[in-house]
Amino acid sequence: MAQKARKDRAKSNSATLNNLHIGSLLVNGLFLAWHFLFRSRSLFLWFILSLPSFICQGFLEWSGRPSYDSTTNALKKSGEDLSAAGLTEYMFDVIWVTWGAAILVALFGNGAWFLWAVVPAYGAYKGMGMFSAAKQMAAGLGGAAGAEGGGAPAGNRKQRRAAA
Repeated sequence: MAQKARKDRAKSNSATLNNLHIGSLLVNGLFLAWHFLFRSRSLFLWFILSLPSFICQGFLEWSGRPSYDSTTNALKKSGEDLSAAGLTEYMFDVIWVTWGAAILVALFGNGAWFLWAVVPAYGAYKGMGMFSAAKQMAAGLGGAAGAEGGGAPAGNRKQRRAAA
């Protein structure tokens, strides 16, 4: 049963990565074609702001692509789950926002690269949420340590006697 789940994940990861690479080729190819054939756009901004997207695609390829034994063609590694929440999800968000920005830049001009500012803004928002949660957790631990020394210890009679 576990082998079937690994095979399903490998098939799903392969399809997801193939679609991701085809989409990247289409969007970036159309941007470059638009730049060279119709209207000149900033290739420097395109390269700098597409670099995180390319890095995310490379990391997703490295971690999610299944590997097979070359002699028996048996599945060796199914790859990480690319539909998992968390960092994988944020990497796909970076890629999609970069694609949207590239399409808007091709159509409307270099000013549309400001859409890409959503990525660090969202990262800062999530980072502040995690920071405040860690701060509250640390305050809760500090408050619990201070409360133990002053009051009677919680628990049953045996625990209170053992604590004294």
